[in-house]
Amino acid sequence: RKNVHFFRPKTKTTPRNPKYPQRSTAGRQRMDKYRIIQCPVTTESAMKKIEEINTLVFLVDLQATKLNIKEAVKELYDVKCAKVNTLIR
Repeated sequence: RKNVHFFRPKTKTTPRNPKYPQRSTAGRQRMDKYRIIQCPVTTESAMKKIEEINTLVFLVDLQATKLNIKEAVKELYDVKCAKVNTLIR
């Protein structure tokens, strides 16, 4: 030995070989289309937007991204979104 530090010798490590899976069922997606879009807004200003500007207004989950909202609207209402505007209130 030429230095003062001791290095523990490497031993054989075998890969894990489980007899059964760690989880019994596959995990499900927490943000489905029904959780992303909670409800449409039916205030006077929202109705004005629907009639004049051809815009839909929804209350959505706070964790939902714009891409998630776009996909959920497409699946639920069969319409193609041009763009998504968000407002946290």
